[in-house]
Amino acid sequence: MTEATPSTKDIDVLTICQLLRPAEERWIGSRYRLTCADKDAVPDEIAAKARALITSGLDGAPASLIERMPKLEIITVNSVGYDLVDMKKALSRHIPVTHTPDVLTDDVADLAIGLTIMTSRRLAQADRFVRAGRWTKEKFPVAGKVTGKRMGILGLGRIGRAIAKRAEGFGMQILYTDRAKMDTPYRFLPDLVSLAKESDFLMVASSAGPDAKHLVNAAVFEALGPDGILINIARGSVVDEAVLIAALQAGKIAGAGLDVFEHEPNVPEALFGRDDVVLLPHIASSTRETRSEMGRLVIKNLEAWFTGKPLVTPTPETLAMLANR
Repeated sequence: MTEATPSTKDIDVLTICQLLRPAEERWIGSRYRLTCADKDAVPDEIAAKARALITSGLDGAPASLIERMPKLEIITVNSVGYDLVDMKKALSRHIPVTHTPDVLTDDVADLAIGLTIMTSRRLAQADRFVRAGRWTKEKFPVAGKVTGKRMGILGLGRIGRAIAKRAEGFGMQILYTDRAKMDTPYRFLPDLVSLAKESDFLMVASSAGPDAKHLVNAAVFEALGPDGILINIARGSVVDEAVLIAALQAGKIAGAGLDVFEHEPNVPEALFGRDDVVLLPHIASSTRETRSEMGRLVIKNLEAWFTGKPLVTPTPETLAMLANR
């Protein structure tokens, strides 16, 4: 990476990103005039002059913040998901938005399979069982098998395909549903209820957004059935959390493995004491290697924009906007 120059040092960059690693943050600060702030407490003087906004999939960029930033030229999201960015507001001002696809695919897919095994085999429960000294007094209950089962995937994008490839290694039958049938050897189901009905594991790997809110609802849980397990590594908003809790309490499904929640970092207390649920703090992309690669993509997109080069990983909406200029 090159040393700072006066031209870039005069550019104000605001970061509200929770996930940017210190090394990347230091580098950006050496090349740009960087201000770090909480998304709900951005000083007016910073909002007034910042030309770039670095955010994450957890922080987003609400319309209220974009409106306060009259000089904003680019939003770069340190995440593959950008559903919390008000794209309508950004695009109305011709502000491009970039994200970090591909570099986190493997980590998310790895965790998805790990969460599937953890939930079905009750590994978190088993760990607590041993730590509590119960092994000397009682037997741990038998759990469910993973190999040879049917995995239904909601959303067969980059991450969904990577999960499917790994699941094949366990001899699993792969089914999926998406907006349209794809050129893949996996079996396509036309709707989510049909997919759930034929799945042992329902893997949520879809993108988020208003049209995806609570896609996984009561009808889906009914179809998944008392032996079925839900795994969500996408976004918490895709699953109706209240209905999920009710389904677990009523024994309508066998369990759930969750890396994401509707109102992060707040998790419903009703889930805390359940042995049929595995709870993770949204860590699917949380490895040193991947977070560093994500940060580098953020930097590459900033550098491209402010040196007049093509953006490295613009969102599809941004690509369409730039093509129509």
